[in-house]
Amino acid sequence: MDAGPGAAPHPARGRPGAPSSATRAPGAPWARFSAWLECVCVVTFDLELGQALEKSSICYLSFPDSHSGCLGDTQFSFRIRQCGGQRHLWHPDDRHCDSGVPVSLQREPAHYFGYVYFRQVKDSSVKRGYFQKSLVLVSRLPFVRLFQALLSLIAPEYFDKLVPCLEAVCSEIDQWPDPMPGQTLNLPVMGVVLQVHIPSRADKPESSPPKQCGHENLLPAPVVLSSVHELDLFRCFQPVLAHVQMLWELMLLGEPLVVLAPSPAVSSEMVLALTSCLQPLKFCCDYRPYFTVHDSEFKEFTTRTQAPPNVVLGVTNPFFIKTLQHWPHILRIGEPRMSGDLPKQVKLKKPSRLKTLDTKPGLYTAYTAHLHRDKALLRRLLKGLQRERPSDLLSALLRRHLLELTQSFIIPLEHYMASLMPLQKSITPWKVLSRTPPQIRPFRQDDFLRSLEHSGPQLTCMLKGDWLGLYRRFFKSPHFDGWYRQRHKEMAQKLEALHLEAICEAQNIEIWMKDKSEVEVVDLVLKLRERLVRAQGHQLPVKEATLKRARLYIETVVRSLPTDLQVVLCSP
Repeated sequence: MDAGPGAAPHPARGRPGAPSSATRAPGAPWARFSAWLECVCVVTFDLELGQALEKSSICYLSFPDSHSGCLGDTQFSFRIRQCGGQRHLWHPDDRHCDSGVPVSLQREPAHYFGYVYFRQVKDSSVKRGYFQKSLVLVSRLPFVRLFQALLSLIAPEYFDKLVPCLEAVCSEIDQWPDPMPGQTLNLPVMGVVLQVHIPSRADKPESSPPKQCGHENLLPAPVVLSSVHELDLFRCFQPVLAHVQMLWELMLLGEPLVVLAPSPAVSSEMVLALTSCLQPLKFCCDYRPYFTVHDSEFKEFTTRTQAPPNVVLGVTNPFFIKTLQHWPHILRIGEPRMSGDLPKQVKLKKPSRLKTLDTKPGLYTAYTAHLHRDKALLRRLLKGLQRERPSDLLSALLRRHLLELTQSFIIPLEHYMASLMPLQKSITPWKVLSRTPPQIRPFRQDDFLRSLEHSGPQLTCMLKGDWLGLYRRFFKSPHFDGWYRQRHKEMAQKLEALHLEAICEAQNIEIWMKDKSEVEVVDLVLKLRERLVRAQGHQLPVKEATLKRARLYIETVVRSLPTDLQVVLCSP
């Protein structure tokens, strides 16, 4: 809540003795806890402490502001930048987990997620007249469904029994197995077993999680979560279903967007739903599911001296309407409610109609969508509502539509990028060992756009519209830069692996060395060792047999050199 004069949130209190996961060792205390959570915080609104406290971001982000009027129990989430920049130390298990999960679910080295359970109830024993407290789980994992389920179990119990209950829960979490991709895990807590599947890159998009197992050996029967991260998209997008495709375009292009919602719960779910609608593409822009005027980055995001940053900002304070009036896209949503069969839809409105006070729900933007609206999707959703289909089925329909739309857009880019790899026949040992080994050709936007005539998104998507214009704008977005860097990195690693395999498959390396200088031979040893180190660190997709042969080649080459050079190259 907005802290008025003489009132401020208590600073967050981390679980005593919880180490950073950057420093955990296999048998260290709280090692397994740190694989899931950074810390557990308890934040109390204290009328007595006044302005004497430093107002830290995590405190204010843990409370709905005074405009929300949240009574009872509320759950929401936030995302904050780590102080001091990116964390460089990683535990090996973290790297292994990250390499196996979809890119959209990888840990973020420079940001934390906060998952909040807030309670506000009348309490005559408190001067302000209300009991106001938040329990917050801080993690680098974007597993919003899992942590919401966990909070719904532990928070009500904690508010009744306080610290002893919390310490017992932390000890239980410290017994959980690491979140390894592709695994179905049983996670016991407070007499309940949560059964979850950790997504893997090997999972097919939109496939059902692997069959749950172990029910017969667990008493009581586990609570099975269908996903650790997926929200109910249909419920989140209810007021904007008519514009979900335009919002998809805005997300794809990395456009700055403000979501003004009636509560942190609505705000955070809408922002998370928007940022998830690009999957399997990684969302490369900044986003804040819940943001307040007390945040340390408030000035950075609200300055008018430069263009708005590429951020999706979730807010609840109407003050932001005035502060962020210069932003190009503002989504104002009202209280969730149903009107007839289809939820009442917000209307598209020009930014000039945005009023500082009493702004009505609407999508305030001058943006014109490049693609035609998919009316068939709306009809199918409406039919599902009329037949009283479960919300999760309608969400699956919506998620599949967005997935197919994103894939139709990305597949031509993937095909063109693959064509930039050198031909397999050009990757010979002697070319690889030359001064100009085969390299990935540069991405030429005009060449790609010309290729769309025969291999564009029209092959997999029925939607008509200005696809060329959408690609041209996409090239200027952070998402193209992020996608290209990731794909180029993967291709470069694959090419390095092919280089290494080509060298190791050479049958007559001694012949190659005969007319080479010592400098060239030493250079070969250093290159082979460098690639061997990267391959052993799982950064190159190379078979074990190739690694063994590379070691033998290094030994062979080193033995051919004078003794003094052998000593230098063999020294640790």
